Amino acid sequence: MPGFGRRDLLKAGAAAGVVGAAAGVVGAAAGVAGAVAAPGSASAHGSSHGPADRIALVNGRIHTMDKRGSVVNAVLVEDGVFAEVGRDVPRGGPGLKVIDLRGRTVVPGIIEGHVHIVSLANRPGYHVVIENARDVREIQELLAKRRRGVPRGEFVTAMGGWHPNMFAERRVPTLAELDAAVPDRPVLLFQNFSGPARTNSLGKAFLETASIPVVVAADGTIAAGAQSNAALYHLRVRQTFEDKKRSTRDAMAYSASVGLTASLDQVLFPTPGPLAPTQSLSNLDHYRMYDPWLAVHADGDAIVRLQTNFLHNQNDVNLPELKERLRNVFPLFGDDMLMTGAIGEWGAPGDGSGAAWLEAQRVIAQARWRNTNRALSLAQFQNIVAAYEAVDAEFGIKDLRWTVHHVPFVTRELLDRLGALGGSVQVGTFRYPSGTAGASGSPLRSILDSGIPHAGIHMDGVHIAPLNPFFGLYYAVTGRNALGDLINDGEQVTRAEALRMFTVNNAWHLSMEDRIGSIEKGKLADLVVLDRDYFSVPAEDIKRIRPVLTMVGGKVVHER
Repeated sequence: MPGFGRRDLLKAGAAAGVVGAAAGVVGAAAGVAGAVAAPGSASAHGSSHGPADRIALVNGRIHTMDKRGSVVNAVLVEDGVFAEVGRDVPRGGPGLKVIDLRGRTVVPGIIEGHVHIVSLANRPGYHVVIENARDVREIQELLAKRRRGVPRGEFVTAMGGWHPNMFAERRVPTLAELDAAVPDRPVLLFQNFSGPARTNSLGKAFLETASIPVVVAADGTIAAGAQSNAALYHLRVRQTFEDKKRSTRDAMAYSASVGLTASLDQVLFPTPGPLAPTQSLSNLDHYRMYDPWLAVHADGDAIVRLQTNFLHNQNDVNLPELKERLRNVFPLFGDDMLMTGAIGEWGAPGDGSGAAWLEAQRVIAQARWRNTNRALSLAQFQNIVAAYEAVDAEFGIKDLRWTVHHVPFVTRELLDRLGALGGSVQVGTFRYPSGTAGASGSPLRSILDSGIPHAGIHMDGVHIAPLNPFFGLYYAVTGRNALGDLINDGEQVTRAEALRMFTVNNAWHLSMEDRIGSIEKGKLADLVVLDRDYFSVPAEDIKRIRPVLTMVGGKVVHER
């Protein structure tokens, strides 16, 4: 941090043994952040920790999410793992850095079980996340802040993850309002997969005279579909690899800032080969989309954990691409910061039906991979469970953790059958931005009451929903959408249940429950210090909770 470096911290720690007791957790976090390894060093991404990496967090309300639901007041982090939890944590001594939490609430690092964060890491322009803005004025402020340091002629962008329902005016800024916020750089706001989009005067002038002209209305609106996709294309063809690495670092930093310490990425609609003006925000080359994240990880700059599922979209019963993947890629290969995952969001299109989809389940089982499919209706859920049972009878899948995601409709019988196969579900909360009583998302209460083990929760964020997990927690607890309408009545869960689904349960879906998801001795030290008590604040405040400190593998990766 400016004005307080690693040497200063170690000198102060040697003299006093306590960091920031008077300033409270924010000041303490700033001091400890000074001790985080510089980008490019081995310990910056948690793969190596020196013997001096001993940090005690004391005087907090630390919800461990262990099997007993223990709440303790202190933890000791040593060499990147939780070395002590509870009463045996030392409060001082040589080489020990101490953070006084001053009563703050601490939870395990939050884990996203179904997300598209690698797509966020490939966003063109100088991207800003606006999903937390309350109104048009705050959107303007975020864009103006991002504009600082943006080279002349480069776009300031805000793409996907937000919906107008999330802002007080139920709209985004007009061309005039975007001009007022950023008068000297082009701006492009892009909603959902394929728009609509909105731009300012400089953006309008650029897009209307581009090689493939884009039609821009007087208020800056660009129609959804072909026109918005063409606008996106003109920004994507300008991206360099260094631009993509910058966007990747930005995506990691935002993830850490909202307490997401690990994510299971699900790809989306792969389109290998050259860029085209018909491609939407969710279309990426699924061979090359990981390159910037891999490069940032190789540089030693990765600060959040990523596991990558692999989606295959060939409706060919021979499944050439899927079979090549299974022959040439290892599942769960990598390190604790970046590893391969499973096949998913699907191995072939069909969502439970069709010859290609059915054959995909067989070849995945033969290769002994973990497997994920989505169900958007009860009929699809029925078909998927029946197919899993047939594949289990042929090859045996009970040890492979085959799951079903989204599940807006369930029955106790289907959940019991899936559980008997060693499987589980990922419960979608992506209806928060624009859901209605007729399209309300997953029946969380019914799923938990069924007793199916390891039921996880996800936002499906980045394109159609926010990445911020506190919106998902709010929805799970209240059943209310962004407008405040009660759309999932009777299916709410408790705050502790929702957090458990978003932490230790989701760790199971990454096959990492022995390493992350709870604050227990021997596990990797991922935790989040909150600015208010998740368990006691009014329900409406849950979606406004923000971390003041996020730690991954014992390293402070976010503080404010």
